[in-house]
Amino acid sequence: MGRYRYVVCDVFTDTALTGNQLAVFTDARDLPEGLLQELAREMNFSETVFVYPSEAGHAKIRIFTPAAELPFAGHPTLGSAFVLAGPLQLDEIALETGKGVVPVRLEREGARIVFGRMAQPIPTVEPYGDEAALFAALGIERSELPVELYDNGLANVYVTLPTPDDVAALKPDFGRLVELPTLIHVSCIAGSGSAWKTRMFAPADGVAEDAATGSAAGPLALHLARHGLIAFGGEIEITQGVEINRPSKLYARVDGSADRVEKVEVGGSAVIVARGEFQL
Repeated sequence: MGRYRYVVCDVFTDTALTGNQLAVFTDARDLPEGLLQELAREMNFSETVFVYPSEAGHAKIRIFTPAAELPFAGHPTLGSAFVLAGPLQLDEIALETGKGVVPVRLEREGARIVFGRMAQPIPTVEPYGDEAALFAALGIERSELPVELYDNGLANVYVTLPTPDDVAALKPDFGRLVELPTLIHVSCIAGSGSAWKTRMFAPADGVAEDAATGSAAGPLALHLARHGLIAFGGEIEITQGVEINRPSKLYARVDGSADRVEKVEVGGSAVIVARGEFQL
């Protein structure tokens, strides 16, 4: 019988039982490959992480939704940093992902980690070609900004609505979202200045609505900067998860210019709420 220990943390929040849930299996070396997806489905969080030794960083993480493995995702990377860097007493931890090594800088109050900032992969950008089908699935007529796809390991598409209330009122047709020609994560956004609201839908990945999407936060800052709504180098605060009773706060900034993006950084807090083990 194998015993496989895990830690549960709530990410992009400093309050337990809010934010985005994450399970981290802290030593997956003896876990059979066939169990990884099954355990992610059993936990049924938007993502579950399995930790391995790494020669490129402090640890290697593999990230699974209930439906598939992902090369990169934001809240699993930040949450894993909180879980793993605490016992190691690190101020910065380098986590190897399917999109390369992601460094996470950590801020502490005494021994307790209170905030982390990750340098994300710089995304590619292209127009999204299935606007009509996307708008029909969301039940809207148009986007205030061009609808574009940003890929940093996950394909994030941004639809801009007039007000945060319009974002809150969305009632997407998840069946039609699953049938979109391109498998995407759909972020619906609204806001101004440094304050933005978002909801993210990814039913094809087994996540109808996500509580906090770190992989979409960095590209969102880039999207806004490219279209002149914020300055490059300015930080935005993103509110997400309110409609599913998991309120979250994410912080993002992009350094550089539209022609040369130098750095994409996303930050937030996390709290450890449970520990356990599977006996299989």
